[in-house]
Amino acid sequence: MVATNPLFAGGSFYKKFQATVINDIWPEVAFFSLVATMVTLVSKLTPHDLSISNAMLTVLGTVLGLVISFRTSTAYERFSEGRKLWTNIAIASRNLAQVIWIHVPFDRVDKATGEKKPHLQVVIEKKSMINLVQAYSVAVKHMLRGEGGVYYADLYPMISFLPRFSQPLDKATEEDMLPLWKASDMDHDAHRSIRTETLMSTHMSRSASSPLPQSSEDGEKSEKSSWFGSKRVKRAKFDPEMALPVLPSERPLLPARNPPESSLYDYFGFLRIFKPIIKPFSRRLRQVTTPPEPMSARGRTITGKRIRPELADSNVPVEIALFLTTYFASLMRQGLLTPASATAMNNAITTLQDTVVNLERIRSTPLPFAYQAHLRLSLWLYLFFLPFQVYSAFKWLTIPATAFAAFLLCGFLEIGQEIENPFNYDLNDLDLDQFCLAIQRELHEVTAHTTPDPESFIFTEWNQPFAPADRRNAKEMLSDIEHAYHGLDTGVHHIRRTLIKSWADVDEMTRK
Repeated sequence: MVATNPLFAGGSFYKKFQATVINDIWPEVAFFSLVATMVTLVSKLTPHDLSISNAMLTVLGTVLGLVISFRTSTAYERFSEGRKLWTNIAIASRNLAQVIWIHVPFDRVDKATGEKKPHLQVVIEKKSMINLVQAYSVAVKHMLRGEGGVYYADLYPMISFLPRFSQPLDKATEEDMLPLWKASDMDHDAHRSIRTETLMSTHMSRSASSPLPQSSEDGEKSEKSSWFGSKRVKRAKFDPEMALPVLPSERPLLPARNPPESSLYDYFGFLRIFKPIIKPFSRRLRQVTTPPEPMSARGRTITGKRIRPELADSNVPVEIALFLTTYFASLMRQGLLTPASATAMNNAITTLQDTVVNLERIRSTPLPFAYQAHLRLSLWLYLFFLPFQVYSAFKWLTIPATAFAAFLLCGFLEIGQEIENPFNYDLNDLDLDQFCLAIQRELHEVTAHTTPDPESFIFTEWNQPFAPADRRNAKEMLSDIEHAYHGLDTGVHHIRRTLIKSWADVDEMTRK
């Protein structure tokens, strides 16, 4: 996302150019400039004067400007709401992880055997569920970008341990595959031919509880490259997927981020008119085995308009929320949560589900077609008749004046169209990848907390609770039993006097 002032900030000029809407509006600007050129040349070089009265110019221009301003403001509201909803996901994920890691007890007793559960087993359980919380935001990101399924480098490693079938492995058939995996693999040959007698084969052993062993050579390759389709692509220097588990999958994993590749046409949009001539020659150079690009990777039309990705009916966030709710129900049955902690955990899960529904609402509810079509048609008619109305006053300046007006009005209209769905790969869209990585860092920070007993760190020499009035540490104050703080009748009064003095000192020291 480009969010800095392009006039004063450094960085790539070409990247900032792609963040503009010039490539989207240049055909319209060129067309209306040609109309203005035609009006000027005919009126100047022939006896015919094409100028008309400009009585309607001011009225129509004011109304059209207000409507375009309303269109842009409405789109920005959707952009801003999308950012707020992602903040809700971050807060709910953090709260849910804190409840699981801190409030769910580590010391447990197995009700079946009456023995204490190993500490490692409890930590693995809690950490695995927090990984599912992290996977939820990643699944939402892919859903909003029109990328269905679970086979992505940043999603699959965190949910690969979830069950595949509703029946035990030795009795499972294709009809027993759970929706999370069936929706992702319905077009995959590996799961189209599932049979009971072949479930234990090497190819399908990933459906069991044991992953395929990896050789050291494969492990080294997995750190250096990632799968996209049937081709290996070298990883960039920044590779956040290296922090995820390394697990084999029954099909190649798509990259976590798959934006459309930049080409010459993205910088010189007018060259797209020659693309049909070049296309037959470039097609011969492609490999026959190259898979078709997903919609998210297809850049622009021949006129330079961005191609929006198709909506993907993804149930992955719903399935992950169901597993989190199942874990919550299991904790409640075992009596491991206090009422307050149970309420906080349930509210966090509910917030995650409510937020994804609202994000889906923003993504799948564009402005009505009649409104967009009427507004664009009105703008085109206004710009078409503009040179006829201003020629008598502008003469040769009619051409640049019309071009500037078309650039201004069409640009604002296109900006509104671009930011009303801020979840794609455009440089003006929200940086969903960074949002997910921020959630990942926060959740790992939560699980790095050792949940120590407060007494182990409060009453030490590193704590000066009454500073600045009393700069002794907690250990000194507890050991000095002769001090007035320890008096039976006067101790509380002396402590309060010290705290009031601390307030007075802080109030004086922090004011200029």
